[in-house]
Amino acid sequence: MEEVTFEHLDGPAAYRIRDLVGEIDQDARAEKIEAGEAFDQLDAFLDRFDAYVQRPGFDLVLARLDGQPVGQAWGWPLDADTGWWRGLTDEPEPGFTQEDGHRTFAFSELMVRRSAAGQGLGHAIHDELLAHRPETRATLLVRPENTVAYQAYERWGWRKVAELRPAVPHAPHMHVLILPLPTT
Repeated sequence: MEEVTFEHLDGPAAYRIRDLVGEIDQDARAEKIEAGEAFDQLDAFLDRFDAYVQRPGFDLVLARLDGQPVGQAWGWPLDADTGWWRGLTDEPEPGFTQEDGHRTFAFSELMVRRSAAGQGLGHAIHDELLAHRPETRATLLVRPENTVAYQAYERWGWRKVAELRPAVPHAPHMHVLILPLPTT
C-alpha cells in the first residue's frame, strides 16, 4: 500500500518550493497549458502564486505518495480589503462580499499529477486543507467547462452561488462556489 503524507506550508515556506509548485502545476494541467491560453501559462501561474504566498494566513498542503510530491492545494483567509470579489456579476445576498479575515477561506488551487490522478488524492488534499479551518465558509472559483473538477466539488458539498471574472490578466469566466465550514 502506498503511503500518502501531507505537509502544510505557510507563505515563506511555500515560496521556497516555488519550482516544485510550478512542476506539479505543469504536469497536472498539461492539456490546458498546451491549449495556449495566456492565463494558463507557467509564467502567469507563478506570478499569481507569488502574489498569493504574500497573503496573511496562506496555507499550502503538499501531498506526497511514497515520499514523492504528487499534489497540492492552497488558500488563505479573505481580509477586509480583498479583491477576490471584484468582477462578481451579482451579489447573492446583501453583505455576501463583506470580509474581515475570519469569515471566508479562499480555496485557490487544487492539482494532482497525472500519474497519481484517479486515486482519490484530490479529495484527500482538499479535506486536509479545509479540515481545521476556523472560517465559517470557503469559496473557490471553477471554470464552468471544467466538468471533472466541477462535479467533484459538487460531490464534496460545494454549491454555486454566483459568477465572476477575476481581476487578473487574461482571467476566464468562473463560477463561484461556496462550502460551509467546518466540513464534516
